[in-house]
Amino acid sequence: MKISVKISGLMLGLPLLAIAGQFEVSEFKLNNGLKVLVKEDHRAPVVVSQVWYKIGSSYEHDGITGISHMLEHMMFKGTEHHPAGEFSRIIAANGGSENAFTGEDFTAYFQSLEKSRLEVSFKLEADRMRYLKLDEVEFAKEREVVLEERRLRTEDQPRDKTMELFIALAFSNGPYKNPVIGWPEDIKEYTLSDLQKWYRQWYAPNNATVVVVGDVQPEAVHDLAQKYFGVLAPSRLPKLKSRTELDQTGLRRMIVKQPAKLPFLVMGYKVPVLKGAVKEWEPYALEVLTGILDGGNGARLPSRLVRGKEIAAEANVGYNLYSRLPTLLTIEAVPAQGHDTATLEQALREEIRQLQEKPVTSEELAQVKAQVVAHKVYEQDSGFYQAMELGMLETVGLSWSKAEEYVDKIKAVTPEQVQAVARKYLLEDRLSIAYLDPLPITDGTTTAETLLEDTHAR
Repeated sequence: MKISVKISGLMLGLPLLAIAGQFEVSEFKLNNGLKVLVKEDHRAPVVVSQVWYKIGSSYEHDGITGISHMLEHMMFKGTEHHPAGEFSRIIAANGGSENAFTGEDFTAYFQSLEKSRLEVSFKLEADRMRYLKLDEVEFAKEREVVLEERRLRTEDQPRDKTMELFIALAFSNGPYKNPVIGWPEDIKEYTLSDLQKWYRQWYAPNNATVVVVGDVQPEAVHDLAQKYFGVLAPSRLPKLKSRTELDQTGLRRMIVKQPAKLPFLVMGYKVPVLKGAVKEWEPYALEVLTGILDGGNGARLPSRLVRGKEIAAEANVGYNLYSRLPTLLTIEAVPAQGHDTATLEQALREEIRQLQEKPVTSEELAQVKAQVVAHKVYEQDSGFYQAMELGMLETVGLSWSKAEEYVDKIKAVTPEQVQAVARKYLLEDRLSIAYLDPLPITDGTTTAETLLEDTHAR
């Protein structure tokens, strides 16, 4: 099966194609269920190849949290045909770079190579899709690596630790409750059989999407995919059980006490996403609302709270309309010197109240739309991010064609729609709040936050 669609659209009167270049996306599906997406970008003789699996932390159950991330580590530890370290060595010998990442809804592996080396990538990725060799010695060593990674990135980072506990507070029973890296006690208790079962269950061509962006011809990519991936047997994938988050019935609040230099505040409202939204315009309105609050130096939070009233040292808003399941719109902030988190919370909630009570002006909305759309368009300069958007959309259960709708959907958002989603979703009964209450950093207590500040000072 093949589908070809050309990206079109305007950015406030400026043709999108004039900025991003005229690209075509071709879609193929092999007989074993593997989907292949190819986006031509002939501006440089390079190619980005990514393999996306529909598996991440939101698929896990209690006792094995973080196992998708652990398996990502083990995917570099050798197959029946290549010993540990051989994958990276071959990619480097061919002048390429490679890595991987795990999220709530996916695990992905990628390489960037000169265009004639795409076959190297396909050969290696197809090999480890089905022939991974899970060794007890390598597994034991890598489990310690993951525990150390968790210590450095979470346990020793006061803000990240606060965020982890905040997420666990905000979601009572939903799949997004657990951290991607897993809880430490679960990591310590992994067994090799846990990993083998997870690998056999989810790493299969009918649970994967291969995305290629670069100076390539779609038919040639299809032929390569058929040669290396087409011979792999599909799996019988388990049917996912519905794991719907319980309705929140009131404000949730927590205090996290850790050695740190600065206090920190995070607020999160439960909101819908594009997948499963009853009204498709709502996630786009939430995206624009995010830009109104934090869409550059002229947005409301930096202009009013950071520079204007000088209540906040920093304030950031996050929202991902491409999540697989309903998620959070989050506001993270650090109070300015002389102010506390309680005062900052009230200032942030006042900004939310103003969005609910009065529609944004046409001028402010046009400015925010221009910034949101421009950011999206300029991502097209990166083959990696082009591929990432296509892979993410497919893996969370949306069509890659949603990427080409983004500009027009954002442009169609009205002031009344922004006000409507603020009134409907940014409510106290949907709100969770966490404070980081800094404890003194005593002699012998060195946090990663301190190390970072010391490094910047040098």
